[in-house]
Amino acid sequence: MIRQELTDQWHLRAVRGPVPQDVLPGCSVGAEVPGSAHLDLLAAGVIPDPFLDSHEGDLAWMHRVDWEYSTVFRASAVRPGERVELVFDGIDTVATVRLNDRVLGHPANMHRGYRFDVTRALRPGDANHLVVEVASALAYAEGIEAEVGWRERAYRHPYNAIRKMACSFGWDWGPDLQTAGIWKPVRLERWDAARLAEVRPLVTVGPDRTGRVEVRARIDRARPGAYTIVVRVDGVHRRVVVPGDEATLTVVVPQARLWWPVGYGDQPLYELEVTLEADGRPVDSYRRRVGFRTVTVDTGADEHGSRFTFIINGTPIFAKGANWIPDDHFLTRIDRDRLTRRVDQAVGAHLNMLRVWGGGIYETDDFYDVCDERGVLVWQDFPFACAFYAEDEPLRGEIEAEARENITRLAPHPSLVLWNGNNENLVAHTDWPGWRDRLAGRSWGLGYYRDLLPALLAELDPTRPYAPGSPYSPGEVAPNDAGHGTRHEWDVWNRLDYTHYRDHIPRFCAEFGFQGPPTWTTLTRWIHDEPRTPRSPGFLAHQKAYNGNENLSRGTAPHLAVPDDFEDWHWATQLNQARAVALGVEHFRSWWPRTAGALVWQLNDCWPATSWAAIDSDERPKPLYYALRHAFAPRLLTLRPWDGELVLVAVNDSDDPWEAEAPATRQTFAGETLAAARLPFSVAARSVGLIPLPAMLLTPAEPAREALTITTPDARVCHLFAEDRDAALDPDPLTATVTRVPGGYRVDVHAESFAHDVALLADKVAPDATVDDMLVSLAAGESATFRVRTAAELPTPADLVSPRVLRCANTLSAERVPPSPSG
Repeated sequence: MIRQELTDQWHLRAVRGPVPQDVLPGCSVGAEVPGSAHLDLLAAGVIPDPFLDSHEGDLAWMHRVDWEYSTVFRASAVRPGERVELVFDGIDTVATVRLNDRVLGHPANMHRGYRFDVTRALRPGDANHLVVEVASALAYAEGIEAEVGWRERAYRHPYNAIRKMACSFGWDWGPDLQTAGIWKPVRLERWDAARLAEVRPLVTVGPDRTGRVEVRARIDRARPGAYTIVVRVDGVHRRVVVPGDEATLTVVVPQARLWWPVGYGDQPLYELEVTLEADGRPVDSYRRRVGFRTVTVDTGADEHGSRFTFIINGTPIFAKGANWIPDDHFLTRIDRDRLTRRVDQAVGAHLNMLRVWGGGIYETDDFYDVCDERGVLVWQDFPFACAFYAEDEPLRGEIEAEARENITRLAPHPSLVLWNGNNENLVAHTDWPGWRDRLAGRSWGLGYYRDLLPALLAELDPTRPYAPGSPYSPGEVAPNDAGHGTRHEWDVWNRLDYTHYRDHIPRFCAEFGFQGPPTWTTLTRWIHDEPRTPRSPGFLAHQKAYNGNENLSRGTAPHLAVPDDFEDWHWATQLNQARAVALGVEHFRSWWPRTAGALVWQLNDCWPATSWAAIDSDERPKPLYYALRHAFAPRLLTLRPWDGELVLVAVNDSDDPWEAEAPATRQTFAGETLAAARLPFSVAARSVGLIPLPAMLLTPAEPAREALTITTPDARVCHLFAEDRDAALDPDPLTATVTRVPGGYRVDVHAESFAHDVALLADKVAPDATVDDMLVSLAAGESATFRVRTAAELPTPADLVSPRVLRCANTLSAERVPPSPSG
């Protein structure tokens, strides 16, 4: 097999559509492949950065332009008996492919690859002219919709009528840019014998940890002959003569080392090599890493309804996770290093699961490789989201083709533990006003979720569980019922205070979240309004949620003062986001094993936006990130209402019992101890314990001036008896010093009075600066040390403890409460 990458000397030009005068149809610019039209025009200086200020809207003309990618490449003469194919791993999205003026085909699906036989079209020498004309995805989708009939969707463009990343057309956290291009590699493949057309390794574990790798292979022959497939795993190998075009081999690995989720064990990976031989000579090969583990989802009935609990290697797992969207709207800017950084951030926040959401893509192999290595479980949606989908051609055939390709491609990855049929389409049919009524009997996608997709998985990969959708409840139960299956909790963001997370005890909460703006440096890099305000045009252009700012203010006002100053508003809404989501996480974890998972919406951002993300588009962690790290820690202390009183909940997500005697104090903010107790408890491994609290700890003399603190070496919880906005918090409770240390700075902070949720917003001082912890509450007299990593030599290190950088909740609340009569 000879592979010739076709990545050089590409050019791009607009061939049809409403192109502005300064982007003439006849003007060609250099193009990157893989790449996209936006990035090529940006590199050529033809358009402004789409993420900057309000330029997204200025580029709406690109929605209806047809683009032409072209290159000329050299190829050697085709030898007798040789076959040559032109392979596209991914085109975005609707295209006509021509080689030397011969039309090869018309791809129309971003989620799959295409292969064209060019044996007769290829010319010897350097005069091979390859043209890929990429048509307007919007115009194509509108045409398909006209053929198959209109169907409901959450946003205005018909993203449900085309097999393209749905959020390319805009979402409530992402831009409407509608990318176009060749987004994955393109190459020539030549062979004169046969090639491995498909390899599917199905990995299982039997008794006594006997690992089994069943390899199902299909070959494509250029000529007849005797072909042999050899499979090697961990020094064990088997070979078989291929009788026709398909063969199945099973390799057994005794006493296989098991692959575990992070926090439960190691992640050993085994090299799998599949070699195709012709007359004893290797002609093609396939290499992947596999891991031995078992996975099921317990959906059995119990006294509370029906469970949804992941079982890995026989062990029930609480899924501590987040939803994953494409990490950049321009997908070709995402490389393995960026994915590694993001997954490492997830692991750093104690996450063990990422849900690849259905409005994005089937992620790249790099993503799953990194998750395999880190022990991060992957829940994979099929790409259907917040819409009804026609079950007619040409969509149905494309959907089957993409599903077959991606089920096969992802089969080796031990991190992949669930295939999910869709995002919110089932609940849209049952609960979203008017959606079902307006169908008028037309298909809406149920046949995909109930029939096609599970049938394909049964055929191609029966080793993994499948869920028809998220949220989903079995039988005749409403899809979003808290007592059954999976649940999405969005009433809190849309209309309720975040304390209402406690109203439900879901079996598995697959989506919940609260918005907050990006970090200050990210925001000010991309938005240049003068002055910046929550209502300034550039800021609003990056707030895509319906009633987004109104919900931010509504959700913050009951807890914190909502400042007029924009920089204070920025801190207040970031802090409120962190607290809201942390309360949800802690509530769900406190109900293990009844609740078996909490997947926050969302881990990451695809552009600079006010959104639900914990990590912004410039890769900076927001305060929410640190709140997640605390709330998802292996050992957690939290307070939960129980029969009208607060109880202490100790969550032990570790393999060892948690034995502790926790000091508990009720103090004034000034540091006077009013009540104290020691709370002994013992919580078994992977369990939750409830510890009653004595009345003296829960009965404040002055609710606005007291706090309850409970501490162990592993965890800590602080509780105010009044909301911050109503509490008599000292507005200036901290003193601090800064010391230069290798790799950055050490910041020592001391509290003269109770300081609630101390944070160091270090990016305001140096764009690369990160801090090791945040949202740490200190009682009067306590100190904490923060470590700031930065390559910068700060001219004024004291800037790290200036009032705009060293923050806490006190400055957002104390001015509302008069001083204590006692001083």
